[in-house]
Amino acid sequence: MRKSGVTMEKLKLNNMPIRYKLIIHFLLISILPSIGLGLLIGWTVDRIVEEQSNENTMQLIRKVNTAIESDVENLQKITYLISFDPGVQKFLKGEAAGTAQMDPAAGNGESAEYNIRKFLQGFTTLSSEIAGIMLVNREGDFISNEMYTRSGTRLTEEAWYKQAAANKGIFQIVGHPYGRAVRSHVDYKESEVVSAVRAIVNPETQVVQGVVLVDLKLRVIAETARDVTLGKTGYLTVVDNNGEMIYAPQHPLMQKIPANLFTESSGITSETVDGRHLQLIYRTSPFTGWTTMGVFPMDESAYGIREITFNVVTFVFVVCMLGMTASFYLAYSISRPIGQLASFMSKAQSGDLTIRYWGNRSDEIGLLGRSFNTMLAQIGRLLSLTELQARQKREAELRSLQAHIKPHFLYNTLDTIHWMARSKGAEDIAEVVQSLSRLFRLGLSKGSDIIPLSDELEHIVSYLKIQHVRYSSKLTYSIEVEPKLQELYVLKLLLQPMVENAIYHGIKERRGPGHLSIEVVEQGNELYLTVRDNGAGMATDRLRELRRRLEAVGGEEPEPSEPEMPVTGSAGSGYGILNVQARIRLTYGEPYGISMESEPGKGTVVTVRHPVVRDPEKN
Repeated sequence: MRKSGVTMEKLKLNNMPIRYKLIIHFLLISILPSIGLGLLIGWTVDRIVEEQSNENTMQLIRKVNTAIESDVENLQKITYLISFDPGVQKFLKGEAAGTAQMDPAAGNGESAEYNIRKFLQGFTTLSSEIAGIMLVNREGDFISNEMYTRSGTRLTEEAWYKQAAANKGIFQIVGHPYGRAVRSHVDYKESEVVSAVRAIVNPETQVVQGVVLVDLKLRVIAETARDVTLGKTGYLTVVDNNGEMIYAPQHPLMQKIPANLFTESSGITSETVDGRHLQLIYRTSPFTGWTTMGVFPMDESAYGIREITFNVVTFVFVVCMLGMTASFYLAYSISRPIGQLASFMSKAQSGDLTIRYWGNRSDEIGLLGRSFNTMLAQIGRLLSLTELQARQKREAELRSLQAHIKPHFLYNTLDTIHWMARSKGAEDIAEVVQSLSRLFRLGLSKGSDIIPLSDELEHIVSYLKIQHVRYSSKLTYSIEVEPKLQELYVLKLLLQPMVENAIYHGIKERRGPGHLSIEVVEQGNELYLTVRDNGAGMATDRLRELRRRLEAVGGEEPEPSEPEMPVTGSAGSGYGILNVQARIRLTYGEPYGISMESEPGKGTVVTVRHPVVRDPEKN
């Protein structure tokens, strides 16, 4: 079905006027390359700008990560400094609990807890990004200037305390302090601070002595990421390792980040939110564990891309308009003289052979016009010749009709002789006459060149009966053929020349009686008819010469001037065999024909290779 559809499309294209074909051709060679070039430029620019934009965004993300890591690293250093303070060490061991105990090292009558508070306040004063610091020992006692807890709350049961204790002194960021029992005097909202914890561990026993809790103001992170804009509506957001947003603008394009979105430490991915395609460029900090991600709509293109696209589209449009104008003009200039010549041909087709092309063009159209004039003159001469040949043909048909009367008269005469011989009791004469009559009837075969094998064999049997009467006991023969093969068709008079040569030039030249056998077999799609005799045979050089002449037979009859080869033996002159070879080659082609084998004193074998023909109308 597909092949038929393609063929129909080709036929439709071939039926189009040449003017439209030229227009389509010119448009294809002018507009399509322009469109292709425009698309290639647009795609290349878009790809390069996109790669540069992604690379610039990734660089911005790296800078933001570096700034955040610097702030978090300061918090980590502060926790280390706090853990090494002697007063803090005493508090963690329970030696400085309460407000009444004085610190002898201070020498000013101040309590140890007051000195620790004062020590912690120094960090919050120097680092404005710190919202508060709380120091908690393993008994649940705490010291802090900025934070406090509700009464009855045991801080060692808080999730952040357990998380810090489980990390055994490793600094860790726990994110927004949602749901904890610690409050701030400044009353920061939970979404406005980020908490970090670190357990203080006894280096000798590896026992957790307490935890340092530090709250970092979110505005530090917000100020770092807020100034970065991606396109019109794009922005940067910071997400922790659980997918919780540490920082996001007031109206983010994505309200929630899937936890499994970040499969690698950095990369580019896309998400669809509310039917809008968003491109995400992210990078995860190995120090903080946070992921800084750029979010911007994919349909927002840079101004430079739109300008380049506009210029490309304008260029393609101008080229297309010029190409269409040139295509119409060129198509008209080429198709107009062709149309005129086609009009002349149409008039000649209607019977007006006096029409002529007038023009002085020197191109192909002028050449066609002059050839058209020559053709019309030649057609006029051929028509005159055809009329003459038609008259001669009618005369020949009349003579042929008169000649056909003679064979019928001969058949009737032979039948009369046949019945007269039978009435006189001369059965041998009657049989010969009957065989001769049948031989003539089958030889003509109502003008058909291809006859059933049964008719061909009947023709040979009639011929052999006549020859048997002539040569009496000197000739014996046999025919071997399967009954089903007799329904096949073969060329007329296929075997008679071979049988005649076998009798006259083989068995007749033999001393004593001779035998002739005919065998017909089918092999595949081919029919092999073999005539074998035990006559005088043929010399080697004569056989070689006859084989050469058989192979040289093609689709043409031998030249009349060619001298016949004086071949003796079972092949005779070979004229009948060459005639059969020529008819087979002309009808069925080169693979089919006659092959010969002969040996002096032993006889000759002639084999005819013939295709299997079951329906002569189709073949």
